[in-house]
Amino acid sequence: MSKTILLTAAALLALAVMLGAFGAHGLKAKLSDDLMQVYKTGVEYHFYHALGLLLIGVLSIHMPSSLISWSAICLTAGIVIFSGSLYVLSVTGIKWLGAITPLGGLSFIAGWILLFVAMWKKLPVS
Repeated sequence: MSKTILLTAAALLALAVMLGAFGAHGLKAKLSDDLMQVYKTGVEYHFYHALGLLLIGVLSIHMPSSLISWSAICLTAGIVIFSGSLYVLSVTGIKWLGAITPLGGLSFIAGWILLFVAMWKKLPVS
């Protein structure tokens, strides 16, 4: 699973760079300031959580755990749902997509909590 997590993280990081550049150069003149901020929020959270996914991939090499694997799945789902809904909302203006975004946020939170529990179980008390 570690290889899958690391490959997914690398792909998502590359995609974050591409989408960030696309927003800065291709969308800036086309979106209102408010929608541009929505798009930037999507990119920002995409980056943060893809970097977190990279960290989880490295941790999974040293501490294999189903909780760590589920943490990676939740972060990946969060990127797709949270950032993806913000990307689509900003370029299409479809407002109901904002109702989906919190589900991605909950997925992010679940991922970090699962990582916390995995570390709590795996790391020795000092």
